Amino acid sequence: MSAPAFEFVDAVTSDLTFVARGATPGEAFAAAAQALLAATIEDPASVEEREVRRIELAEPDVELLLLRFVNELVYLRDAELLLLRPRAVHLSLDSGARLEAELAGERIDRSRHRLAADVKAATAHGLSVAKTPRGWEARVTLDV
Repeated sequence: MSAPAFEFVDAVTSDLTFVARGATPGEAFAAAAQALLAATIEDPASVEEREVRRIELAEPDVELLLLRFVNELVYLRDAELLLLRPRAVHLSLDSGARLEAELAGERIDRSRHRLAADVKAATAHGLSVAKTPRGWEARVTLDV
């Protein structure tokens, strides 16, 4: 999988918006997971791959699937203190939207992981997933 690409846009006090891009929908979702990690801690590279998680999700459409995926990562961070980055993300958009992802990371270690923003959730505000001339683009707003 190529390196995910994302950028933060429209940052305001209570929201942080990013656009994640990839050649495929799976790569755009992987970039969204990377963006969430970058919003959560100051040095995402400090997260070691000590634990592996597999996630399977299904929703009626791709936007709802993106929202659920990002919020699942927020839940795992809050409930299990896991910081995760994507290893592989595969999407099927045939009838509805299905995701299979393998993520790796570790539990928050406050001696090595300086927290950046306290991301509460991804929101439906401005949420979009679209095919563009250069691939796929996902826009997500985080409530921080």
